[in-house]
Formats: sequence, structure tokens, C-alpha cells
Amino acid sequence: MKALIFENFCEAPKVASLPDPSPQSDGVVIKVEATGLCRSDWHGWMGHDPDIRLPHVPGHEFAGVVAAVGRDVRRFRIGDRVTVPFVSGCGHCRECRSGNQQVCETQFQPGFTHWGSFAEYVAIGYADQNLVHLPESMGFDTAASLGCRFATSFRAVVDQGRLKGGEWLAVHGCGGVGLSAIMIGAGLGAQVVAIDIAEDKLALARQLGAIATINSRDVEDVAQAVRDITGGGAHVSVDALGHPATCCNSISNLRRRGRHVQVGLMLGDHAMSAVPMARVIAHELEIYGSHGMQAWRYDAMLAMIESGRLSPEKLIGRHISLTDAATALPAMDSFRESGISIISHFE
Repeated sequence: MKALIFENFCEAPKVASLPDPSPQSDGVVIKVEATGLCRSDWHGWMGHDPDIRLPHVPGHEFAGVVAAVGRDVRRFRIGDRVTVPFVSGCGHCRECRSGNQQVCETQFQPGFTHWGSFAEYVAIGYADQNLVHLPESMGFDTAASLGCRFATSFRAVVDQGRLKGGEWLAVHGCGGVGLSAIMIGAGLGAQVVAIDIAEDKLALARQLGAIATINSRDVEDVAQAVRDITGGGAHVSVDALGHPATCCNSISNLRRRGRHVQVGLMLGDHAMSAVPMARVIAHELEIYGSHGMQAWRYDAMLAMIESGRLSPEKLIGRHISLTDAATALPAMDSFRESGISIISHFE
């Protein structure tokens, strides 16, 4: 198969011919039809993820067709159209038995714990627990765009944030995760405030349902600006970027008993960032992490998409080739496009 591989961290990846994978007894091999290029892939390429072993094939948000099936798989057949949560579970541990595969004690992540989807084929274990059947009406590019940012945002807003119609949602950072959260919040009937430093992204946020926007470069106190707009603070706030400043602002702009959800990765020098804990205590704020979404929860998200309440295809930007991805991946740190880039042809 053709695949994008890097031999060392921070070294230019290349397209190479690699052995086709085989399914383990409880797994499948998926022919990749589309896969998204995500900033998390850039973090992996930089060496920020300790699970990665070199050489490595990245890629973790994808959709395709089952091409081979292990002997113990019961729920899926060759030819099935599927996608996979980027955090997958073993199906046997305490967390998986409680329905929380996204924090499985022995979780695996395509593109991190093992070779991923920047390839013509990818192997996935524990298929019965982790694969998701796709509606026939959904394109592979749209399905691939769900895999990381959109599904993570859905769980962050719906399950962790428990956002309700009529409440205020603040979203800090209007990249892929943030724009997804804005669309989902608006789809639930919430009032959304979007915060970013780029006017083009704020304009897109308004198109996706934000009723107010804040350019953080234009205000002295972002948290106070949110409190002013919302009449006391957001009920739910999401740090979709992952930076000490956006994390602190997200917590500080909550109303009393509000809920902060951390989605943006806090890695490297930011891994032990300070939070305004005195405010958390005094206002009885709730702080949550959000780390992917379970396969069994996809039905709720897919139902909202099929009903027209959510339109994730609006977040797709360029369609690129595997060769294009070799230069696009190292450039993710300076990525200025609003839409997700989808690898949809493998030359």
C-alpha cells in the first residue's frame, strides 16, 4: 500500500510503499476512502505524543470500507461503510464496561499508538466495539471530518458541558474544534459567543451560528467582555485552542456554577498550566476534560446530521492527495485555513 511515513520526529515525511496490514482475530482492515489532516497529527510529528514509536504512519480521523475481517468479528462484514472514533477501547476493562470507551484503560488510537490512516489501508482491533456504521447518504469526506474535532466537540458540548437550548456557550478558538462546537451549540438552540484573533474565522463563526463574536486583540479583558455580552457569564465555555490564556479566559468568563470544558490539547510547556482555582471554588464552577467520543454515542450525532440540524460538510476545506499531505503536515503549526483538509486520493 501507499502510505505517508516519517522516520524521525520533525523530519520531512514521505510517501512510500509499505506492507498491507492484516486483521487480527477481533479486528478488520479498512480501505481508507478519506482521512482528515489534523493539528493533533502535527503534535505527533513534532514528538509531543509518547505513544508514538518510529517509524510512524500518522492519521486518525478517517472513513472507508471494510476490506478484510477477522474470524471473531460478528457485527461487520466486507463492504460495510464505516468510521472509527479516534480513541478506541478494548471492550473489556472497567471503563469500557461502563460505556466510557473514550477513557479505556488500554485504549488505542490509530495514528498514535499504532500506524494510522494516511495510507490506503489501516487495521483496527476490537472492531465490534469500535466501528460505526455510516448512513448511505453520508459521503466519506464528511464522515472523515467527524473523526476527531467534530465528534470530540459533540461530546464536549452535549455530554460534558450538558448545554441546553437558551443557555450561553462561549467558544475560545475558532479552528476546527471551535467551529464544530459553535455549530453544535447553535444546533441545540444555545446562544453562542465566539472568541478568536482572526476576523475571517470570526466571520465564519457567525455564519455557523454565533450570535456574538469577540476579537481578543481588540479587548482588554476577554472574560469581562463575555460576561458583558451574556449578562453575567456563559453557562458553558469551551477552550477549543489549548493555551494557558484561553483556558484561563474560558474558566473566568463563566457565570456562577458554570461549566468549563477543556478540549484543546495542553502539551509541552503548557501541560501544567495554572487555573484560577479561587474562582472555581468561590463560584462552584465545574471543570471537565473531553477526550473523543464513544462509538455508541455516534448515533445521536449522526441523527442530528441526517435531520439537517448539523452540517459538518460546511467545515471541509481542501481535498488533497497523500503527496500534498507530506508538505501540509509539517506546515500545520502555521495553518491559516478555516476548513479541514481531507486526503481523498492516495497518490
